Amino acid sequence: MNGIEEDVLGELTTTFRSGRTRSAAWRKAQLQAILKLLDENEEEIFEALKQDLGKHSVESYRDEVGVVRKSATNALRCVEKWMAPQKAPIPLVLFPARGAVVSEPLGVVLIFVSWNFPISLTLDPAIGAISAGNTIVLKPSELAPKCSSVLANTIPRYLDPEAIKVVEGGQDVSEQLLQLKWDKIFFTGSPRVGRLIMSAAAKHLTPVTLELGGKCPTILDTLSSSYDLQVAVKRIAGGKWGPCNGQACIGIDYVLVETQFAPVLIELLEKIIKTFYGENLKTLGNLARIVNKHHFDRVHNLLKDPKVAASVVYGGSVDEENMVIEPTILLNPPLDADIMTEEIFGPLLPIITLNNIEESIQFINSRPKPLAIYAFTKNDSLKEKILQETSSGSLTFNDAMIQFICDTLPFGGVGQSGYGRYHGKFSFDTFSHEKAVLHRSLLIELESRYPPWNNFKMEFVRLAYDYDYLGLILLLLGLRGIFRTNRRQ
Repeated sequence: MNGIEEDVLGELTTTFRSGRTRSAAWRKAQLQAILKLLDENEEEIFEALKQDLGKHSVESYRDEVGVVRKSATNALRCVEKWMAPQKAPIPLVLFPARGAVVSEPLGVVLIFVSWNFPISLTLDPAIGAISAGNTIVLKPSELAPKCSSVLANTIPRYLDPEAIKVVEGGQDVSEQLLQLKWDKIFFTGSPRVGRLIMSAAAKHLTPVTLELGGKCPTILDTLSSSYDLQVAVKRIAGGKWGPCNGQACIGIDYVLVETQFAPVLIELLEKIIKTFYGENLKTLGNLARIVNKHHFDRVHNLLKDPKVAASVVYGGSVDEENMVIEPTILLNPPLDADIMTEEIFGPLLPIITLNNIEESIQFINSRPKPLAIYAFTKNDSLKEKILQETSSGSLTFNDAMIQFICDTLPFGGVGQSGYGRYHGKFSFDTFSHEKAVLHRSLLIELESRYPPWNNFKMEFVRLAYDYDYLGLILLLLGLRGIFRTNRRQ
């Protein structure tokens, strides 16, 4: 193993054990430093995102810089409240006593970052780990090298370099890091790599948070109002091609719609694509590019299946030299094709038709649990059915992806789409251990020298567990025993 990784872990462990990171002052100073880092390096961040992923500056602010700024500001405002011990009610039978839940930092945490949102998926989890008082190793993705370099150069200048470190490198570095014992591993990426992370963590019984993904479906109900329909389709288009050109774990993967409604949906999507992004493959605007040749070939190969190619109703053109794939709509591709069994993670949008929109629930339930379900409907009965009969990391009605920016809602998957959650207070909790603390008095003690009386008291104890107010009776019995003892003395 490379000694550098061990040295980093050793230094961070020393820093954590010194207690420096536990104070509110240290945590708030680091959060303020993140805000300063963003303010003073915004243009450099935008340029790195453009070079790595072709992101427009508006997209870069919306999905990267703005997300982190909002998260850091919220944490800065709330961290002292999060840190405060939370009073816990104690059964009367234990009187006099008091209890609390105290959040303590886990220790040294390792955060693996995905390439599709290389800035926000680095700093947003780090905000939670900092707020909780941990020391941190950040491992950016080598697939976004410019962003990795920006992070490696700026973070040591702004944040505490003895407590927060960036380790760059490829798969070999990741494997070396996984051989070490961490107090927490946080990973964002594919289910395939997530399994490797969890397997490595199991050797040290290290807790993990896995932010994975899957095929996030959208249910589009029949909307009678033309305005409602246009808004819904615009939001579907934004939720599909807006975030990194479909390369987002919570982006829309496919749409479920009733058969008679499909032509209207396709027509509106075509208009919106042309308005938002343009018609010419060579001059497409406001779209990120595919991250690299490997992923370009992977997405392109999904279209090479003859039956899938036959289902294309819009788009399908590719520019291999610039790694651009046109926004593409497919109508009823084979359900056993790779495009419908694997996460697409690209600008291809299958539309699957159903006889009745309520069949969408069975369709979704026949597949692994998704990270998110989006449903556009004004039907309260259908909403309730989707809520009660499906399982997903999140469920959003009449919009797409906006749940990601809500600090008051947990973000995370279920089943194959992930394990654990974060954002806002949930991030603080993810990187904390909630320690139960109970303070008991030595004042009162029940005791007796006579076995029949002991049996009698045992019955009261049993009742006290079921009816807590009877703890008062036990208390009185205890006081009576104390007074008798005092009189004998």
